[in-house]
Amino acid sequence: MPSSLTLHLLNNTTTPHVWAYITGLSLPSNRRILLTSTGDPYSPPSPSSILQPLPISVSIPLGPPGTLTPLTLPQIAGGRIWFSVHKQLTFLLNPGGPAGSAALVEPSVLNPSDPNADVDFSFCEFTLNNDQLFANISYVDFVPRLPIALTLQRVNGEVQHVSGMGADGLERVCEGLRAQSERDGMPWDKLILMGKEDGKPLRVLAPTHGGAVGAGFEGYFEPLVERAWERYRGGGGGRRFGGLLHGHGHRHGEANGGGTLRINTQAGPGVVDGRVDGEELVVGGEKFCKPTTADILGCNSGPFTTGPSLVRNAIIPRLAAAFQRGCICDVAEHPSQPQTFYKCEGGPTNHYSRIVHECNLDGKGYAFAYDDVQPDGGEDQSGKVNAGDPKVFIVAVGGVGAYVGDRMPY
Repeated sequence: MPSSLTLHLLNNTTTPHVWAYITGLSLPSNRRILLTSTGDPYSPPSPSSILQPLPISVSIPLGPPGTLTPLTLPQIAGGRIWFSVHKQLTFLLNPGGPAGSAALVEPSVLNPSDPNADVDFSFCEFTLNNDQLFANISYVDFVPRLPIALTLQRVNGEVQHVSGMGADGLERVCEGLRAQSERDGMPWDKLILMGKEDGKPLRVLAPTHGGAVGAGFEGYFEPLVERAWERYRGGGGGRRFGGLLHGHGHRHGEANGGGTLRINTQAGPGVVDGRVDGEELVVGGEKFCKPTTADILGCNSGPFTTGPSLVRNAIIPRLAAAFQRGCICDVAEHPSQPQTFYKCEGGPTNHYSRIVHECNLDGKGYAFAYDDVQPDGGEDQSGKVNAGDPKVFIVAVGGVGAYVGDRMPY
């Protein structure tokens, strides 16, 4: 694996007023770094007080539409490639960052007083280390107006491409959320944030952050949790769930009562069984209390809090994803196939995630914390590219000319 890689930034917007920013932790030092406007790595020293401006420019102008901007990408962990259009982003520094460097205050979509609150921006995530380049498009926090697409060509010529959304992707997401609100009365439409200057949708928040904009989902997933507890409790039988069950057999799951949940940990513990005992779901010997809606949307609280047990930590992503995707009762074996996702006829599902996938041209994108959970050999949903032998890495922004397929964009 090389110590660096050439990154090409492609302006697929309709304006020359586009800037990129690259942040992360330098390897192996783990110091906070940003790439400067000349593409050189810069590690800001820790300031003496909070919210200090960066002493140098870290904005990288992309040039006119269709322009490719090459940069040398050093090895970075937890990296982000940010883009903004019409306005530049503001990054600030706090003391006490990693390995003696500054702590970086990144743009926030939740703080209305943030200097970037009304800036049209987006980002993708990546890590480049001794083993591989790994990158993905993230919608875990929000859907931006400014779409991103990824293309990775390996040394052997193989091309991986994640299409992202078209230039009208955010508008389509907003349409889907408004329609869902009309259907179920839940505040999906309140997740839409409007730009103060143009009055048009600027971004859509994930329901995890709904409380910041008055979009409360309290109690939303609880009916599904109750059905799951009933479904996998001993005794009874005969009722159908979600129209996918046959009422007998293991592959589609037993009917209501007497069902056995099966989780493929895709790790050392292998496939583990689960049944409800009293008020707890016991899977692979690990006890899970009933999750709340907040637990399900966040994937990191209540029964989904990770800890020292490797078995539990392997179960949590697959169990949380089954609730997010609304298929915990529809099929008894998880991870299940994508055609089972977001289909629960009798209960809730994460419609934000459903709509995000529908609006990505290839259906791929990281829409919640465990959206990379998939069956062995199953189709990836998470919008990633990765390889141990990367040759060319292209990140396109803007969505103009976005396409599906494995080819180079130039």
